[in-house]
Amino acid sequence: MGRDQGRLARRRAAGTAGLLAVPVSWLTVLFLAPVAMVALYSVGVLTLFPGDEGLSLDGWRGFFESSLYPSLLWKSVRIALVVAVACVIVAYPIAYALAMLAGRRKYILLLLIIVPFWTSFLLRVLAWKVILGENGVVNSFVFWLGLREDGNPIPQLIYSQTTVVLVLIYVWVPFVVLPIFVSLVSLDRGLLEAAADLGASRRQAFLRVTLPLTLPGVMAGFAFAFIPTIGEFVTPALVGGPDGFMYGNAIANQFGPSFDWKTGSVLSLMLFAAVAVLALAFSRFLQLRNVAMDEG
Repeated sequence: MGRDQGRLARRRAAGTAGLLAVPVSWLTVLFLAPVAMVALYSVGVLTLFPGDEGLSLDGWRGFFESSLYPSLLWKSVRIALVVAVACVIVAYPIAYALAMLAGRRKYILLLLIIVPFWTSFLLRVLAWKVILGENGVVNSFVFWLGLREDGNPIPQLIYSQTTVVLVLIYVWVPFVVLPIFVSLVSLDRGLLEAAADLGASRRQAFLRVTLPLTLPGVMAGFAFAFIPTIGEFVTPALVGGPDGFMYGNAIANQFGPSFDWKTGSVLSLMLFAAVAVLALAFSRFLQLRNVAMDEG
């Protein structure tokens, strides 16, 4: 009997190892190995050109001694926070209307929201450049109304930090809608009926039942917008101008025109560390929130 149990346990262990082999290998090849290579570049173990200096911490020393890169990273974090919060504020009413009010048409309407985003990301950003450009749709309309003279476009409408934030909100709102929509659809309507039976108004039921129970979807949507925005470089390059320059643009410049892969690797690892810390903070906040709800 003991032998059979031992044999069964070994088979289960082998089966588990076989199931995990593919995802672990995938994670190692496509995530851990590239991060390790970037780390080696950051300390000079790997070099772009033969004959470059060997092991050195000059790249890391330069980052911490510079005031430019930390301030640029903090600027990108601020922009990402603004974009993520704005996306949640815009996306929640949309998801609520689809899940709670649209009835059987909710999935069709959800598809209509997602369909335009099947087109190229680059084309959608360039479309905003056409809309907001100095001779774009908005300025042309303002000229036509006579609110401003021709050749005197609205300042800060293009090539500004505000434009970057606006375009990024447009880009990420549909992706924030999805997790919030899923959390609302899976919400037990019986809880809302119970709240109404106990005398809660719609506002009270929303604040005390709907919003707390859909908070995981809100946090997931927030992360969907926040994490990619920190390292964004395409949108700032196209519509941001000097004022919209972000941390991701600095990384792209180091790996591109500057050919300084050591500094670029340091910047990339600092971005990775910042995202990891913020992601852990968000998950910790969500766990504490859930514990508080359970105790309440």
